[in-house]
Amino acid sequence: MEKKDLRIVYMGTPDFAVESLKRLVEGGYNVVGVITMPDKPMGRHQETLQPSAVKKYAVEQGLRILQPVSLKDPEFIEELRSLQADLQIVVAFRMLPEVVWNMPPMGTFNLHASLLPQYRGAAPINWAVINGEKETGITTFFLKHEIDTGAVIQQVRIPILETDNVGDVHDKLMMLGGQLVTDTVDRILDGTVKAIPQEEMEPGTELKPAPKIFKETCRIDWEQKNLEQLYNFVRGLSPYPAAWTELLRAEGEKPVVMKIYQTAKESAVHSMKTGAVCTDGKSYLKIAVDGGFLVLQEIQISGKKRMPVTDFLRGARIDENYFVV
Repeated sequence: MEKKDLRIVYMGTPDFAVESLKRLVEGGYNVVGVITMPDKPMGRHQETLQPSAVKKYAVEQGLRILQPVSLKDPEFIEELRSLQADLQIVVAFRMLPEVVWNMPPMGTFNLHASLLPQYRGAAPINWAVINGEKETGITTFFLKHEIDTGAVIQQVRIPILETDNVGDVHDKLMMLGGQLVTDTVDRILDGTVKAIPQEEMEPGTELKPAPKIFKETCRIDWEQKNLEQLYNFVRGLSPYPAAWTELLRAEGEKPVVMKIYQTAKESAVHSMKTGAVCTDGKSYLKIAVDGGFLVLQEIQISGKKRMPVTDFLRGARIDENYFVV
């Protein structure tokens, strides 16, 4: 079968999923349908509907779009079946019911932003950076019942640089993912796929999870983490959703919520209390932690724009009586 004859249904929602769809379209593959999330209500009164990044691209390309509220809806199932897909591709979407992933004769494969079986879950890029990994990658694998556990088709590895934040790694994997998706389709077409069950990969190795990240997940625990761990925690949540803490001058005062986007490490031996602020009030603001000081470089105060810490100090009266919790 030629790629122009292979009927592909593509499923995805955020920016990360656009690059792979773009490569398929521009590569001459036959995308017969795109499944994405329903438009999201936005604005103060929820009166504006915001389409997903994948929908925006699909509309530009004139592709057929389905936006089911429920993937088990009988009408959606019938409409999906009518597309007569030979193969389905999933990138950053939702958990599919078996009736969906088991529908096409060539199966359904997923692009996952980790080196499976490590970092199964909703936030693999974040957790790899938070945990200080030196490398990560992307994986294509066939879907089966348990999430992110199907047989691996292909993997591509990349280093995580000391200065990379999650946004940097996301963008690198997004571009590599587009290429890996088309490579995987080509291998399925030419019959050279030899998928490897994940249980045969890294036997005996402890598997690290990548659960969904919530607001409380992003709160910095100054007492329980050392300098290296705090540095990785901030970059593993930057630029989104962002690590945060509370800045205050005295117990009982109303704290100022502060998001932290960029830091530097300053190793040192000191006797300051963990969480104490060290600043000259003009050019630097650093926090005493186990192993030294976390130097804040880019922050955002509630109700304000993201800014360099020097801009914040210029407009605020911060002294060494402050601390973070």
